[in-house]
Amino acid sequence: MQRSKSDVWVGLLVVLGAVAFLFLALQSANLLSLNWHTSYTLTARFDNIGGLKRQAAVKSAGVVVGRVREINFDDSHYQASVVLAMDSRFQFPKDSSLKILTSGLLGEQYIGIEAGADAKNLESGDAVASTQSAIVLESLISQFLYNKASENSSGGAPR
Repeated sequence: MQRSKSDVWVGLLVVLGAVAFLFLALQSANLLSLNWHTSYTLTARFDNIGGLKRQAAVKSAGVVVGRVREINFDDSHYQASVVLAMDSRFQFPKDSSLKILTSGLLGEQYIGIEAGADAKNLESGDAVASTQSAIVLESLISQFLYNKASENSSGGAPR
């Protein structure tokens, strides 16, 4: 009887450890977000979202103030339409701007919001007009190489 009781307790601890490990894994991969605060939605259109994913962070001054809820393709404007779930504790002026940024050199992409100066704040359902698309590293490198090649072929002799 004593052995079976200890087996039950060990089994229970193993199950609790597995649940805690699964919770931490999902939380760190941004596949699970527990948010007890109410939120409001904003929409923004970008020419290029790069590697932005659902549940990516929306940050202002390094603080997470929201998450990416949906990413769709707007075939009338040929742009990516991104729906953001912003924490209602944080209000931003209507003329705020959004940028797709990368954490580190090759890290995950997130949306950075820069507050504007308008007296009125963004409300649920508003569209943010001022956006800046993701910087694609491959296109920057190819642009740099193309410029260097055109400099050399234009006959500009080194000084």
